[in-house]
Amino acid sequence: MEQLHYLLMKTHTCLNRWILEKAAALGLSPGQPKVLECLMQNGESNQKAIAEFCEIEQATVGSILSRMERDGLIRRTQYQENRRSLYVSLTEEGRRKGELLNQIFREADALAVSALSQEQRRQFCEILKTVGCSLKASGKDGENE
Repeated sequence: MEQLHYLLMKTHTCLNRWILEKAAALGLSPGQPKVLECLMQNGESNQKAIAEFCEIEQATVGSILSRMERDGLIRRTQYQENRRSLYVSLTEEGRRKGELLNQIFREADALAVSALSQEQRRQFCEILKTVGCSLKASGKDGENE
């Protein structure tokens, strides 16, 4: 039997490749789908919140945001009351691509669990949440590396 870490890594790679291929057809580069998903779900956010949502470094988010701003997907705003943070929001084009991306995510989810029953899908999601919580609680999610 294959080890759990390998199965999780292989599954993630397959799903991520499928999503990124579809996202590339929308003109999105790697990293941008996560950021769009964050902004679609949470609305205007600062770079730190986006990094936490995407589980990537703030510096990495900064370079992704620069490309997204250049491509007209986001705008960054600095408010008088908090000059230390830039707040990121979607442009109309960003929102349009975010809606198309949400459809890609729904298709990916459906494809990934297409061979499972409704009950198996529910259990699978609960198990993945539990595994993720166990890793976070032990500090083995990459935060301490």
